[in-house]
Amino acid sequence: MRLFSWWLSIVVFVVATQWDPAAIADQSTIELLTVAPEEGEHWSTVWFVVIDRTMYVRLGPRAASRIEKNSTAPRLKVRVSGKEVHPMRYEKAPEMAERIAAAMGEKYWTDFLGAPFRRLGLSAPPLMLRLVPEGQI
Repeated sequence: MRLFSWWLSIVVFVVATQWDPAAIADQSTIELLTVAPEEGEHWSTVWFVVIDRTMYVRLGPRAASRIEKNSTAPRLKVRVSGKEVHPMRYEKAPEMAERIAAAMGEKYWTDFLGAPFRRLGLSAPPLMLRLVPEGQI
């Protein structure tokens, strides 16, 4: 009986910690932890969208620079509502730029303010990333 309850505890823990981006899609922002040799750990607060049950971020120049310098690349940690979530792996996703832009425009009404600058090339091109839980391919 003790063995059964021990296994049940493990199963409940694993099920409870399964990554489900759709469950947090209505949140406003997430935080990404990067580590740079010259500045150490840094939490960046970013907008995100969920498309086809996958989380994407569109990063501006500062956050993109932190990703490029990240010494744990391609890994980082994600925090939602101040709570750490699974370690994640990020992949560049330029092929999703239009879908991410459309989803960002739907989710964040102020997104239209940056669109002219991006269209005219007055800001650095955004970096599109797909966030995947560590261990998933």
